[in-house]
Amino acid sequence: MARTTQTVEVDGRRLGLSNLEKVLYPATGTTKAEVVAYYTSVAPVLLPLVANRPVTRKRWPDGVESVPFFEKNAPMGTPDWVRTVRLPVPGSTKDRETIDFALIDGLASLVWTANLAALEIHVPQWTVGPRGAVRGPDRLVVDLDPGAPAGLAECAEVAFAAGERLAADGLECVPVTSGGKGMQLYASISGRQDAMTVHGYARGVAEELERAMPKLVVSRMTKALRPGKVLFDWSQNHPAKTTISPYSLRGRELPTVAAPRTWAELGAGGLAQLTLEAVLERLAGPDGDLAASLLSKGPRLPAS
Repeated sequence: MARTTQTVEVDGRRLGLSNLEKVLYPATGTTKAEVVAYYTSVAPVLLPLVANRPVTRKRWPDGVESVPFFEKNAPMGTPDWVRTVRLPVPGSTKDRETIDFALIDGLASLVWTANLAALEIHVPQWTVGPRGAVRGPDRLVVDLDPGAPAGLAECAEVAFAAGERLAADGLECVPVTSGGKGMQLYASISGRQDAMTVHGYARGVAEELERAMPKLVVSRMTKALRPGKVLFDWSQNHPAKTTISPYSLRGRELPTVAAPRTWAELGAGGLAQLTLEAVLERLAGPDGDLAASLLSKGPRLPAS
């Protein structure tokens, strides 16, 4: 198929969008044009959540039935107006000491990212300053990953327990169905503590819940321990880790989204992952942006 390109102007930046007619989700016929349109629509709520966070893109140039790849570095041809930051990457699998990460700091860079068929946007919980200095994490995240036959219902049960436990330390949790199998819990924190302090705190909470709910919660990744239980993955708070951003698409059979949810939904039963159409409809409804509380500063974590 011949490559097609359409030039558009976004926030004063000229962008060449390629192969917009290409189907990226064959099961639904969802095209790259629809992916770009989705990201344009959610930009007002997604951009604040990824601001100043180095982005890891997961790309499917040939659609979700093909083999994807992760991309951390700003690729060749990155426009000079896309903000980049050079950061150390100790232990890189490609033996690189530093990587020039691209940031998504506006609608133009978000559309540029979507045009790369970067369906998934993964970010750390820490940010960088104007000159690239790394700041402490301003969010805590927990990934709730069910081991079959456990599913979203079991994740919701663990989420309620975790939310109550974190609330005891002043944290307000936002549940997010991941668009995959499970869900995440996010909570704003002060940003005045280093990542390993947050990492250690999350581990302590995970182990505490495992002791309190041994038939349902596991805090260790050992596969033999996970069937029928929910992994309370505290490791996502390590400074080298990234997590799918709320409102990011997922590269699954259907165009599902990492979607913020209400606690009432978690308690009502019948919880399911949401597609991009459902998320856009919800954003236009009375509840609006359910992740807005993550933009406010949270408390310091208690000393361990």
